[in-house]
Amino acid sequence: MAAEPLHILSIDQGVALITLNRPQSLNALNRALRGELMDLFPRLDQDPEVRVLVITGAGDKAFCTGADLKERVAGSTPDMIAERRQVMPKWTTALASVSKPVVAAINGYCMGGGFELVLQCDLSVASENAVFALPEVTHGFFPGGGACQRLPRLVGYQVARELVLTGRRWDAAEAKSLGLVNRVVPQGQALEAAMEIARRIASFPPTGVAQAKRALNHAMDAGLAAGLRFDTEAWVACMHSDEWKQKLEGFARHERKA
Repeated sequence: MAAEPLHILSIDQGVALITLNRPQSLNALNRALRGELMDLFPRLDQDPEVRVLVITGAGDKAFCTGADLKERVAGSTPDMIAERRQVMPKWTTALASVSKPVVAAINGYCMGGGFELVLQCDLSVASENAVFALPEVTHGFFPGGGACQRLPRLVGYQVARELVLTGRRWDAAEAKSLGLVNRVVPQGQALEAAMEIARRIASFPPTGVAQAKRALNHAMDAGLAAGLRFDTEAWVACMHSDEWKQKLEGFARHERKA
């Protein structure tokens, strides 16, 4: 039996819909899926038939819960440090670098690297059942996929500090009040609402849309590249400690018993 694809792509009326397709793992990002997406995003950006991208997660339980922790705990520290320095600088800008607008449709859990992926999008729609968190500090590292740089630019430094340093969860209503999502819709309607926004944008002349995005990004991104480089080295420092591995080994044992 052929394995299920890690992502599903459909293109219609100028909108490319990308669905993260690992529902059994709450659409967690393993190396293979991350690699596929890093290849896919620039191809869609160059496709003249595509004017807007929409990204969502399969199933109704999660948009994406971030890194695949089972895969991470199985890796060696040197391998993870090498990956962080060689791959992650590309990943943390892979979606943000797309010249076309990107809309996230968020259902269920949106955590860690999944939320950092949303932070790379231009617009986002959340279902009422969406749950957000940046729990990395509870595991012995920190959100090094862009949140420490992008989040303060959206919500201010004090709110960003609270969300990152406490690792707490927040719901869709709070996400809307903080300006982290554009709309909150009834459960099951996030994708429909995101597609409506995407089709509206796709109906406009593409040059003006692309230049508007460029101008907005220029306002937001001043100094971001240096911050992301700093994140890489700070994350590597976490990997030299055994604290994170002890935490994730406990997580893996709990998953095996479940």
